[in-house]
Amino acid sequence: MYTRCAIFEGQITPGREDEFFQAVEERLLPLWKQMPHAEAVRVLRAVRHDPDAPPVAMMQEIDYPSLEAIDEALASPIRTQARAVTEDIVKMFTGRFYHIVYKRQAGS
Repeated sequence: MYTRCAIFEGQITPGREDEFFQAVEERLLPLWKQMPHAEAVRVLRAVRHDPDAPPVAMMQEIDYPSLEAIDEALASPIRTQARAVTEDIVKMFTGRFYHIVYKRQAGS
């Protein structure tokens, strides 16, 4: 099992947090769930940070069965659609977002 994680490091425009997460839920989540081979999709909203932690506002995780499945998803038209929506939504966000792929080593 592999998880591709998007980390949104930065800050949502103050006062627009609920609008940001509503847009993610209504506009992006349905697209992410349509990604080829996606087995599970999670959106995590930060509520607390350690004092010395980077300011991560949100993380998105999509589970895939293989690295090849991730490559197929990234080459799909659904990803192109999701990127266009993301570009619109991040107008409410100052910072950067990037991706890390993890391989599950233990746990359920």
